[in-house]
Amino acid sequence: MATSKPYKLIRSKRRTIALAVTADASLIVRAPMSTPLSYIEKLVEAKIDWIRKAIKRVNMRPRPVVHDYTTGESFLYLGKSYKLSIAKNTDKKLLFKGAFILNSKEKKHARELLISWYKQEAKKKISERVDWCSRRSGVSYKSLKITTANKRWGSCSTTGNLNFSWRLIMAPLSVIDYVVAHELAHIEYKNHSKDFWNRVKVMYPNYEKAKGWLRQNEGTLNI
Repeated sequence: MATSKPYKLIRSKRRTIALAVTADASLIVRAPMSTPLSYIEKLVEAKIDWIRKAIKRVNMRPRPVVHDYTTGESFLYLGKSYKLSIAKNTDKKLLFKGAFILNSKEKKHARELLISWYKQEAKKKISERVDWCSRRSGVSYKSLKITTANKRWGSCSTTGNLNFSWRLIMAPLSVIDYVVAHELAHIEYKNHSKDFWNRVKVMYPNYEKAKGWLRQNEGTLNI
């Protein structure tokens, strides 16, 4: 039986089936290796109203801004917008001082320079928040890495290695703290069970508001 909504199927050793609508309004179905395709098809059909509503919500979210890297354009940092200025008389390729100041000779490298700057800031700020939350919660981690991930804000390996997308530094600090608590909680709980979310709430009580902000605005956190 063909479903009325195309989807990407990802099979793994997981025990349950999960449906998710991504930031680009596509449907992903995660299922155990042994689940019959016919059962998955029926489940997708049964959830078609939920899927359509989820896709509608995604399509109503703010769209990413296409940058030309010219004077006056805005770029996010910790949830706030800062203007870009192209300057001729500056020794540095890129400088942040209440605004992003780009050397006019480096305009064609603007995106690469901004991403490099964001990565450095992400490493510094996210490391601070992870250390703070780790000490406060008593949850230890092994290592921390800033990645170029586009689909995941953070991840936690089975050995306690934490990964965070550099794009997260564009979000408000409250959102960063939520993602940090989320990944630290995965060190103790390798799922999204009720116990997992209770642990997240203990570490960051206002997580639902931050989670909602990220769901609504994730498409804007990119350059």
